[in-house]
Amino acid sequence: MELCKITFHAKRVVMLMCCMLACLYVNAQTTVKGILLDSLTNEPEPYATVRVYKGTTESQPIAMTLSGTEGQFQTTLNGRGDFTVVCAATAKQALMRHFTVGGEKEIDLGRLLLSEKESTMRGVEVTAMKPVVRMEADKITYSVEDDIDSRSMTVLDMLRKLPKVVVDGQDNITVSGQSSFKVYVDGKPNMMLTSNPSLILKAMPASMVASIEVITSPGAKYDAEGAGGIINICMAKTNVAAGGAQQLNGYNGSISANGGNRGGGISANVSGQNKRLSYNANFNYQYVDNGEVDVKILREQIEDAMKTDYHLKSKNTVPFIMGGLGLGYEIDSLSQVNASFDIQRFGVTNEGDPITRLYGGALGVGYAFGNHSKTKIGNTTYNGSLDYQRFFDAQHESSMTLTYQVSCTPSQKDSWTTEFYSTQASNGVAPLPLDRTSKGDEMTTEHVGQFDLVNKLTAHAKLNTGLKYAHRRSTSDMKYYDVIGGEQKLSEAMSSDYEHTNQIGAIYAESEHTWDRWSAKAGLRYEHTWQRYASLRQTPFKANYGNLVPSMTASWTIKPGQSLGATYNMRISRPGITFLNPYVDRSEPTSINYGQPNLSVEKNHIVSLVYNLYTPKFIMNATLSQAFDKGVIEEYSFYDKDGILNTTYGNIVDCRTTSLSFFASWALTRTTRLFFNGTGSYADLSSSVLDAKNYGWSGNAMLNVQQTLPKQWTLSAVVVANSRRLTLEGSTSGFNLGVLTLSKSLLKDRLNLSLTGVTGLAKGGKLHIDQFKEGRNFTSQSNISVPITRVVLTARWTFGNTQKQFQQRQSRVKSDYIEHQSSSESIGNAGKM
Repeated sequence: MELCKITFHAKRVVMLMCCMLACLYVNAQTTVKGILLDSLTNEPEPYATVRVYKGTTESQPIAMTLSGTEGQFQTTLNGRGDFTVVCAATAKQALMRHFTVGGEKEIDLGRLLLSEKESTMRGVEVTAMKPVVRMEADKITYSVEDDIDSRSMTVLDMLRKLPKVVVDGQDNITVSGQSSFKVYVDGKPNMMLTSNPSLILKAMPASMVASIEVITSPGAKYDAEGAGGIINICMAKTNVAAGGAQQLNGYNGSISANGGNRGGGISANVSGQNKRLSYNANFNYQYVDNGEVDVKILREQIEDAMKTDYHLKSKNTVPFIMGGLGLGYEIDSLSQVNASFDIQRFGVTNEGDPITRLYGGALGVGYAFGNHSKTKIGNTTYNGSLDYQRFFDAQHESSMTLTYQVSCTPSQKDSWTTEFYSTQASNGVAPLPLDRTSKGDEMTTEHVGQFDLVNKLTAHAKLNTGLKYAHRRSTSDMKYYDVIGGEQKLSEAMSSDYEHTNQIGAIYAESEHTWDRWSAKAGLRYEHTWQRYASLRQTPFKANYGNLVPSMTASWTIKPGQSLGATYNMRISRPGITFLNPYVDRSEPTSINYGQPNLSVEKNHIVSLVYNLYTPKFIMNATLSQAFDKGVIEEYSFYDKDGILNTTYGNIVDCRTTSLSFFASWALTRTTRLFFNGTGSYADLSSSVLDAKNYGWSGNAMLNVQQTLPKQWTLSAVVVANSRRLTLEGSTSGFNLGVLTLSKSLLKDRLNLSLTGVTGLAKGGKLHIDQFKEGRNFTSQSNISVPITRVVLTARWTFGNTQKQFQQRQSRVKSDYIEHQSSSESIGNAGKM
């Protein structure tokens, strides 16, 4: 009897163990991951829909997710057997891949390539719309080449569409509400674009650009300078990636010409790959005529009621030329070397006839005088770079990069202030200034060396470290001449010269971690600056200081296509030579300008909460930010005892800004797309030095409707509205403008013709800008009228064989494509295939 009981219990134990083993077998989890890439460009495919089926696709999907911003996807499966994964993205052919799970903990499907897809619907040929925005907690990438307006607009026009970027009526750019930011080209700092972003980007066709990144919370890897962050412009080209993309053995490019009432030009670019070698070249020439700008300024001294009335009508023209060449070579599957060289040159000619009148107070009816003024500026930049990258693993997750950059910028500035004449005088005599000319030569040379190391520590952790050293030397020699009796006499008192040297050493470390739906990145960067200023005419000075700059980012994926992020970032702005130079500029008869050598570094702290939503038809980004700025460098003015207006700089402003930015892209139908980009902010500015404060609301909005019409016609309408912008001592009024573009594609999309019209939505089609400023002992009112109306006709021809050859090569790849459906149809019918 006891033996029977023991046998019964033993059977129960065995059965229980078998059930447990069966449960373990059934519930064994396997992580399946991969990376989705564009088959032509090898760029990541973000927000693609990934569905996994048990067996074939006749059943319902057992798992679904969206690819991340870098094209990566990951999902967890239970059990063993045969599975099928289907990947679908807008404007792409759906990709099907079969695989078998045999109890592995992880299966890596590797790099999956998605090819372009065009569909035909009701006899009307339609190309599916690709998402133009890729969103992350600390960065937003705008795909310029996928926006139909890029065929006819400039890069500056495209910036008006970007989240967190504002371009005002005078083409001044701010990023996250800050006028201090850095401009990169293909991931490398560009000196000329950082110094003159509006002028150059206004002369650069958007068709030369592939995408623009707005990095509002740069990590420790990036330079700490630039309070607003970084604008990274990625030029249109084919990149070589070591062991990544297949060798295209082809080329593609475009030639574009434009002309209108505000100038015209021609641009061209070509890029390609031949086995291990990739190359790209571009050329652009533009002539921009900004028309006649009308400026009226009225300043009044509070103590003695003396007034200065200034009126200027001036014309401005800008010829711009640039060219570049880039080469990349894949040494082997783990290493590559890249080199680039480019030249950028622009000239600015301003010419006008200002009239100045001084009256009131002790001057009584006063006096007035006029003159002829002309300024010519020529600026050239030579940029070169060489970098070597070595990967330490076949997955390309750990790497080392060595980079060297050199930049040289010679510039010239000549001006003439001549032909003074009296227009009104008390007692019959007006004190006319002397005719004056000036000739200036400047040169800036910069050398940069950088070492970056990326270590994949575990499947969920990465450590980035690096070193950087930059040496910048600027020289200036500005000579002023008084014209007496037709002869020029050097004015030593007004002439200036200097040599300014900046050396910056940096070291950084940054750690990245991922846990299921969570990801986080934290970094620390230290930068030390050595400055030296020497001059034959001014007092020399030196500066030596260091800055410790932290940054943090955290992101939580609520569910596929929906995420919440938080960022903290500290940025700095070093005072440039314009702010530091103690030279007193007396070129204007009624005012002087000078810098302050004792200025310190601005420090900007920004905390943001970021929400991203992505669906196949709707994309949204909302960012709530709080910025704290203490000791901001601000220009301020005052009248001295001689009645001369002094303008200088100081670390005098404290600012707190709360802002909410919102971006949305909505594919209303297969042929209609709607964009909205807007920001509202509240600023509180104060200065104990000037005993001044200002606070209030400001905002801006952009609405863009794009419509695909039959017969390869497209229509785009853009409306931009900006409210007033606050400064410490006053405000600048807002503006409204509209843009309408009609495009037609011909010859199998090889030729595109576009007609674009731009106008201000005010009387006369101009932008009317009013500025008010209340200084320490004066008030100033300015009225500026800017002619913005323009009509531009653009023709663009694309050529190449990259797509054809690559698709032929793809036909030999062991992948199964769904040929008869558009990507949107594939998403909707994936469960019925």
